[in-house]
Amino acid sequence: MSGAWHWLLVPLAPLLMLVLLGTLRRRAVGWLWLGSVPALVAAAWPVPVLELSMLWDGVRWGADDDLSRAWLGFTALLWGCAGVFASSSQRGDVRYRRFWTFWQLALAGNLLLIIATDALSFYLGFSAMSLSAYGLIVHLGGPAPRRAGRLYLQLAILGEMALLAGLMLRTHSADGAFAFATWQDVPIDGLTLVLLLVGLGLKAGFWPLHVWLPLAHPAAPAPASAVLSGAMLKAGMLGIWRCLPEADPLLAAWAEPLLLMGLFGAIYPALLGLGSRKAKAALAYSSVSQMGYLVILLALLWRHPDQTATLTLVLMLYGVHHGFAKGALFLAAGLTHAGRLSRIGWVWLALPALALAGLPLTTGGAVKTALKDAWSAGAFAGWQGWLSVASLTTSLLLLRALWLMRREAEDAPDQRLPWAQVLPWALLGGLSLILPWAWRALREPLLHGLYPGGIWAATWPLLLAFVAAAVALRVRVPVTFGARPNPALRLSLTLKRVVQRPPLQVPDTRADTHRWRRRERRWNRFWSTGALAVSAWLLAALLWLGWLW
Repeated sequence: MSGAWHWLLVPLAPLLMLVLLGTLRRRAVGWLWLGSVPALVAAAWPVPVLELSMLWDGVRWGADDDLSRAWLGFTALLWGCAGVFASSSQRGDVRYRRFWTFWQLALAGNLLLIIATDALSFYLGFSAMSLSAYGLIVHLGGPAPRRAGRLYLQLAILGEMALLAGLMLRTHSADGAFAFATWQDVPIDGLTLVLLLVGLGLKAGFWPLHVWLPLAHPAAPAPASAVLSGAMLKAGMLGIWRCLPEADPLLAAWAEPLLLMGLFGAIYPALLGLGSRKAKAALAYSSVSQMGYLVILLALLWRHPDQTATLTLVLMLYGVHHGFAKGALFLAAGLTHAGRLSRIGWVWLALPALALAGLPLTTGGAVKTALKDAWSAGAFAGWQGWLSVASLTTSLLLLRALWLMRREAEDAPDQRLPWAQVLPWALLGGLSLILPWAWRALREPLLHGLYPGGIWAATWPLLLAFVAAAVALRVRVPVTFGARPNPALRLSLTLKRVVQRPPLQVPDTRADTHRWRRRERRWNRFWSTGALAVSAWLLAALLWLGWLW
């Protein structure tokens, strides 16, 4: 398969892997990561867009712009690395077919929504990804995964309903057109905007729509958490970016409240995460905080539509940076339970965390420089100082996550780590340092930030976080706000009880056997004497009615 038809293989390859799984069973597990290879090839060597008008009007699959190709590339590489990791970490899983079935379905949906250029294809991929992720969250079983999965599924269905309603209203405003390119010139109303923000924001997990995220990550297996945070979360932001017009008076009016929400969402969840007692929970709160940066970027776009090209580039860089760094950290959280890491391994493990904190010479340092440059050129330049506060809270939370990983690693078996887990983790972690020098789009902002003032602005929040962490370890500051009542869980449990409660009293199904036995005997006696005659008269009556008709 070549040319434009290659795009058809991108979402179908993971489904073909399911056929291989059903045929070869366990022998196929080591090869299932190949389902992401066609997408990676398509991102590296783009081909013409595929027209599929036989499905519905205006459907086109492909990646004909830099944002789509970069998004498809890092998503495919992350899923591939996590798939290799999972083939080793889930080796002894008795429910391996269930895990890999949901894995491949979620992968197919994630790849489809990226290459979709119309609303129907996007919704199909988004729904397949969102609903299949439930199976990954609850896979390990037990009270915690069931609780996290129930809350996730309830919110996912709510988000699907809001998204479908928003897409239908948007299509109606565009006179029935499904193409995202057509929507860019169509104004948006307040109801449609709210529905799209809720429907896509619940999946993106930014504050205050993040309530499922800190519960889902600790419950899911490590490779599932890696793709959930590194790839699936940002699908919601990609959808918001594509569904909304580039310039609209309503969006400009909402830009400042959205900026405040993004700043609060970048700082407050990081402070909440300091009370986490598990490394994956701390990393989950870090994902919520990082989504706040993308909300800030969205607010800048709404306020300055003339900077769309620049802000789209920053979104592309941030998606690639966060996808690889957060995927590496979640794989590391699982790797530390499999064996003992060397000192060099712990240094390599800390690399993506430092990148997320914005350390110079890393992908995070380059992205933070690009974000500052775009921010300072607009009307919200006076709010830029809060970015340093967000960097400080991010650094504190990531140091907390590394410390929790170190504590959890004390119970790991004293054995050699499997290479199938080490290699994909090491590749994702190393990209935080290698990618800026290999990719020109990242190298330019990286070099632009390498001057004394820029280095100090990027480094002092991290240094202050190290000082605060050292003081906390020496003084042994107690963490008392980690276990708080969760209103979302209470609402989830209440909804479960309401749904499971029978609407009416369950009737007594015990029959009066003696009475029914007497009726049965009378019925049998009736048919034993005149059954043939009654049947003949019924047949004659039917023939007579048919002749009259």
